[in-house]
Amino acid sequence: MEFPIRINKYLAEKGLATRRGADALITQGKVTVNGKRAVIGQQVEKGDTVVLKESTKRSYRYILYYKPRGVITHSPGPDETDIATQIAHDHGVSDVFPVGRLDKDSEGLILLTNDGRITKRLLEPQYDHEKEYAVTVDKPVTDAFLGKLTRGVNIEGYLTKPAHAERDSRNEYAFTLALTEGKKHQIRRMCAALGYQVVRLKRIRIMHMLLRPLKEGAYRELTQKDVKVLGASLGLPL
Repeated sequence: MEFPIRINKYLAEKGLATRRGADALITQGKVTVNGKRAVIGQQVEKGDTVVLKESTKRSYRYILYYKPRGVITHSPGPDETDIATQIAHDHGVSDVFPVGRLDKDSEGLILLTNDGRITKRLLEPQYDHEKEYAVTVDKPVTDAFLGKLTRGVNIEGYLTKPAHAERDSRNEYAFTLALTEGKKHQIRRMCAALGYQVVRLKRIRIMHMLLRPLKEGAYRELTQKDVKVLGASLGLPL
């Protein structure tokens, strides 16, 4: 962290609030710097004592959900259903949002929360958090194909980061792929660039969090242990 730094960015970098949330807390008089009430836009210097009143801490939820195919992550069209609407209808879960995306024709694991602090650190590729997918394609998987996926694939001028690819010993058309980035339709585009078409795409892991034993359309709350591991991995006080 470089000083001086705006106070809302300081609180966000510390994982205490989002920048917008920090501004709200400052406006409410719930943040002090060196014992004095903070103001919007204030600069924090190295060595300053910044305190967030304990009473401002809110209760957060972290949910793992098995998104079915056909459900939209964000911004559904007129005849589409998004994840938030689906999980509210099926399970009565509300006031959470999906972190990241999983396209309409894909299925599998997605994390939902009401904690905006985790979005950037979970999604941005600079943090190298793995997401793993089970992929089925339209023709047999070869060693050459897996090797190219592992080393990186040029998709429309962008070379994907190195990944881990492993064939499924039970199905010659299937493999798993672990990525630390998430370009739009990345796996489908990687496969297409190598002459393959994706038939089925399922996310089976986000970092240490696994899809199994969830069934399609089901969800579970993260355990306290899961939350602690997630917080430690993201460098946030969850």
